[in-house]
Amino acid sequence: MEFRPLAEGLEFPEGPVALDDGSVLLVEIAAGTLTQVAPDGTKSLAARTGGGPNGAAIGPGGKCYIANNGGFEWHREAGHIRLLMQAKDYSGGRIERVDLATGAVEMLYRACGEVPLKGPNDLVFDAHGGFYFSDLGKARARDMDRGAVYYAKADGSSITEVAFPMVTPNGVGLSPDGSTLYVAETEAARLWAFPIEAPGIVKKEPWPSPHGGRLVAGMGGYQRFDSLAVQEDGRICVATLVNGGITVISPDGRHVEHHAMPDPMTTNICFGGPDMKTAYITLSWTKRLVALDWPVAGLRLNQAG
Repeated sequence: MEFRPLAEGLEFPEGPVALDDGSVLLVEIAAGTLTQVAPDGTKSLAARTGGGPNGAAIGPGGKCYIANNGGFEWHREAGHIRLLMQAKDYSGGRIERVDLATGAVEMLYRACGEVPLKGPNDLVFDAHGGFYFSDLGKARARDMDRGAVYYAKADGSSITEVAFPMVTPNGVGLSPDGSTLYVAETEAARLWAFPIEAPGIVKKEPWPSPHGGRLVAGMGGYQRFDSLAVQEDGRICVATLVNGGITVISPDGRHVEHHAMPDPMTTNICFGGPDMKTAYITLSWTKRLVALDWPVAGLRLNQAG
């Protein structure tokens, strides 16, 4: 697929959100910022969150909700950048809300009950105004956290655990009818599905599922899953690391196709444009945001725009 470069020199871009005016919001994890990229490629600072803003979504009232992982250490060489482990100045995981009109950043959640958030990564709103988000956890020199998925209300009043334990849960998304939650695990390169019974409540599979999810697909060889987006036809597009590109998986896992991209750290995809057939993809190792014409329309997100 031929792509169009939109912006370069981004400090590990992730979490793209296509806006109705043709611009794209995204996070720059290594810079600790929320950035807006205009259709002509001009970059402007929308907010400075600090830590490690990782995922973004537009929620009620047009506010931008941020999954902030608290920060990474970074490796830089020959114009490339990649993340390593928990930052020496790690500031704790949290969910934040940004007023795009003023750039003000508000803290919503730092914990679920007595369990602190470690490394929130991605989030998606449902039709009820709440959102699911993944907590990938953090890795240190000799140990790493077990991850989880949570459901929270947008007003900051309630948060509950949906699934635990998971191996570095990353991308989250909903089926077109809102009845299924999809979660991609990074290190395992597995995609899981959870039937939703009510907002924040999923039906659990019995053992041997470690957390109650149904395995949709698992990839062979050495590749890793990052964030995801869902197409209008229900197929799941998972940004894929090492084997850089977008892996498209049918809901039953029987059909898998891979669209290669020229970056081993292809970290995220979102859809926009009048017909939802413009794919915006973050190529984080090479610090770029690109756009391309996608063959199938993407699913229009709840609370978006």
